Amino acid sequence: MTALTNASAEHIGSLRAVTETLVEVERTIGSLLAARDGLLAVGSRLAIDIARSGDDRDGGDMATRAVAAEFGAALRISDRTVERRMADADLVVTLFPRLWRAQGDGTLSAAHVRAIVDAGLHLREDADRDAFAREMVETARTESPNRVARLARRAAERYQRRTIEERHREARAERTVWVKDRADGMAELGLLGPAVLVHGAFARLTDMAKTVSDATAVHDTASPHDSTSPDSSDSSTSTDSGTAPDSADPSDTARDSRDAARTLTQTRCDLALDLLLSGAPVGHDSPARMLSEIRGTVSVTVPALTLLGESTAPAEIDGRAPIDAATAKRLAGTAPGWDRVLTHPVTGALLAVDRYRPSAEMKRHLLARDQHCRFPTCGRPAREGDLDHTHDHALGGETTVDNLAALCRRHHSLKHHTPWHVENLGDGVLVWTSPTGGTYVDAPPRPTTVTTRDPVPPPF
Repeated sequence: MTALTNASAEHIGSLRAVTETLVEVERTIGSLLAARDGLLAVGSRLAIDIARSGDDRDGGDMATRAVAAEFGAALRISDRTVERRMADADLVVTLFPRLWRAQGDGTLSAAHVRAIVDAGLHLREDADRDAFAREMVETARTESPNRVARLARRAAERYQRRTIEERHREARAERTVWVKDRADGMAELGLLGPAVLVHGAFARLTDMAKTVSDATAVHDTASPHDSTSPDSSDSSTSTDSGTAPDSADPSDTARDSRDAARTLTQTRCDLALDLLLSGAPVGHDSPARMLSEIRGTVSVTVPALTLLGESTAPAEIDGRAPIDAATAKRLAGTAPGWDRVLTHPVTGALLAVDRYRPSAEMKRHLLARDQHCRFPTCGRPAREGDLDHTHDHALGGETTVDNLAALCRRHHSLKHHTPWHVENLGDGVLVWTSPTGGTYVDAPPRPTTVTTRDPVPPPF
């Protein structure tokens, strides 16, 4: 029995009413938070005015502290917390007033505003920030904050007057590692570094964790008496050794039991600490050192004209974050293979993907087109999910680009086991229908492209 299939018309009506009310409540909360930011910004500016009217020797620092203390005492909140909120609020209201107004009228949530501001904070000109904000308000009307964050980083590059190479050189100076103590004997380890290296390290940890999980699953399901078992050759020993064929080291059994109980996230954390403390995955690796052979990988999309030095359009890591051209060129020079992504010169829509080496062309095409899970609001990378037949293959659905889309496991299951329905309109455009009849259109993200009006010879 699948979820919601037995729901009555009354149940569906109640669900629709709750959904509509929840949307209104969220809009009201966003509006109230914008009103609070406006008051905090007024407090920040009032502190500066007070400081300027007297003997201001500290840039208004003490006046700001005094105002924050006033607010904090009245609200029963730490004045340090209030002072941080005042600074954040003044930044949004002053530098991005269009976003603040959009949150105030319920168009954007606080999470949307935060994602857009984080992406556009490095824009120095008022006109650039306002044009960027205007574009992102329209984008955010139909996208979730996690998707908006990626789109905003890409959009901000178009308004940036300084090259990403200049900004990356400055940003590298901020690389750091920190520790934050948490409750119950736990602590948090954080790292800020070059995006290519960080994503590569995370990908390596993920691949290693999956290898450990897969090896544990094989060990748990294989029969010790099955001659085709992957472990059968290891289970048998010479009778001269004096060891029973089915005996095992108790410590190995204990470790297998521990591994089987771990989630992928937990295994990834354990491997990270193993590598940092010992320099190698000694607590997880096999005698054949399988884990040590795994290397970090990143997927980079770079405009061909950037590689040729004819454009400054930035490259991107897996559709997530822009990177400088110098790093992209170094990666291009050492990459074992490349996909060529052909896009429409005006709309930027994906037209085709090919590769010089034979491979699974359709899979590459779909991963390049979708980039993330295609359920509305989901931002899970496409490579971590499934390529699902929109019209089920078991019911006659064809294995074609227009009948496939990337879905994470959560939303793949939702599609099959609940009344949520999806239709593929072609060109990767999906229309989802909820159990209450709500419809949500999800189009594939535009790939990073560069267009030119000058006659440029084809790069290939």
